[in-house]
Parts: sequence; C-alpha cells; structure tokens
Amino acid sequence: MSAELIPLAVVMFAVTYPSRALGLLAPRLDRLPKGVIAYLQLVGPAVLTALAAVAIMVRTADDGPPVFHIGVEWVAVAACLGVVIWRRNLLLGLLVAVAIVVVERATGLAALPPG
Repeated sequence: MSAELIPLAVVMFAVTYPSRALGLLAPRLDRLPKGVIAYLQLVGPAVLTALAAVAIMVRTADDGPPVFHIGVEWVAVAACLGVVIWRRNLLLGLLVAVAIVVVERATGLAALPPG
C-alpha cells in the first residue's frame, strides 16, 4: 500500500461515516422509509466497491495509458457473487474469491498486477 492513499482513506471516512453513523446520531431513524434506510446502509460499501472495481478492471503500465484488464480477478468476483447469492454468506464468498486468486497465482496461471 502506498502512503499516497492515506488522504483518500481519510476523505472516504469523512464522507461515508456520517451516513453510516446516522442511526447513532439521530433518534427515531427507524421511522424513515425502508428504502432510505437501505440506501444509507449501502453508501459505504458502494464507495468501496467502486474503488475495488477500478482496481480490478483498469491497469496502468509505467509509461502507458490505462487499459481495460480482464483476468483471474473477474473469475474471483463472479465466484464471490455466486457464493453470496447461493449461501447468503459474504465471508464465505470473499474466502472463495481470495482462494481462487491465490491458487491461480501460486500455480503461475495468473500474473501479479504491475505495481
């Protein structure tokens, strides 16, 4: 991880935490419509998902422009989604996705991303 990403993490925290902590900060939050509550609960994960998607889909060479990338990460994401839908268990889905990437990279079928 690069130290350049620390300010981004601080900004993400400052933007997403208030909506996530709204239940602690505002009484009677349970009276809001269910759609609003669902939206507020998904703000943080949506931001993190967008950042992860860019990290998976876009690669930048040292001297070239960003390029669209298709690799083992896509298989891992699809497997994670499948397990989460099937078993209703995010932790299990994430473990399956990590295992797929680890095995592919350990066997040499998938290269490490350029860093």
